[in-house]
Amino acid sequence: MSDTEDDHRPVDASRPPEADGPPYAACVLCQEPTEYPESHRGITLCPVCEWREAERTACSG
Repeated sequence: MSDTEDDHRPVDASRPPEADGPPYAACVLCQEPTEYPESHRGITLCPVCEWREAERTACSG
């Protein structure tokens, strides 16, 4: 694949890019460190709260 083809691939905007290292953004629910950089804008959740939120909003059938 050429460089120009890479430029036109869709971007997954549902998850922000993970941080390479500290400082990490604090979870908005429990204040634990998240996987996201401090510079990330918007709501950031730690892996545990992210999982719980997914369970809460999942369709129960």
